[in-house]
Amino acid sequence: MSLNANSADIAFTFKGGMLPMTVMELTSADPERIRRQLAGKLSQSPAFFQHTPVVLSVEKLDEPHLALERICAVCRDHKLLPVAVRGGAEPIRQSAWALGLGWFAPVEEGRARALESVAPLAESTPAADEEALPPAQTSGVTRLYRGTVRSGQQVSSAAGDLIVIGAVNAGAEVLAAGSIHIYGALRGRALAGIHGNTDAGIYCRELEAELLSVAGNYKRLEDIDSQLLGRSAEVHFIAEQLDIKPLD
Repeated sequence: MSLNANSADIAFTFKGGMLPMTVMELTSADPERIRRQLAGKLSQSPAFFQHTPVVLSVEKLDEPHLALERICAVCRDHKLLPVAVRGGAEPIRQSAWALGLGWFAPVEEGRARALESVAPLAESTPAADEEALPPAQTSGVTRLYRGTVRSGQQVSSAAGDLIVIGAVNAGAEVLAAGSIHIYGALRGRALAGIHGNTDAGIYCRELEAELLSVAGNYKRLEDIDSQLLGRSAEVHFIAEQLDIKPLD
């Protein structure tokens, strides 16, 4: 009998890749403090907490032991899915493995990048000489951000629409209570209607999004029709699902 498996016997292949992942950097090991903060975050951006995979970074905690199982339970109660732990002493690594989580070595000093919120955005509307993304409409308070939203940054508009005059890089995130208008490439995560507004939409010049969400209904990059990638597009919630159409 041959030791070489034929193609009919192959059930999977291993592939290397860089997948988008949110890092939750813990500065407290108290599960109840974490619970209170997550509850506040959930009320601000419910669409973000839709079974989002997270890596728990414990590098800033100077504790050899953690109530890791309780911390993970708190995360799951708020619809976050812990998939791995980064950093920590040997007992923490063993606890992670016992819970079925992965473990990553600590990031070298100076190389870690926090998910940062950019400086307060100016309230504005598009200038008359800037080409609009038809048929996008703005409502409420519109926030305007000029420039590229870099990996690790988060730009949000809690009360209305968000307009980005630039690109949204992979690993970046933009959120809005209303619609999101991106005058450039969308390669990161875009979450519109974060308070449940199903009339919100997402409009972009070049669609390569890691994740699209309207009122908590989402699609990931692998779920988007490949014929729409790289094109101008609009996204709406229609007939109980996300509807993505080309703008060009």
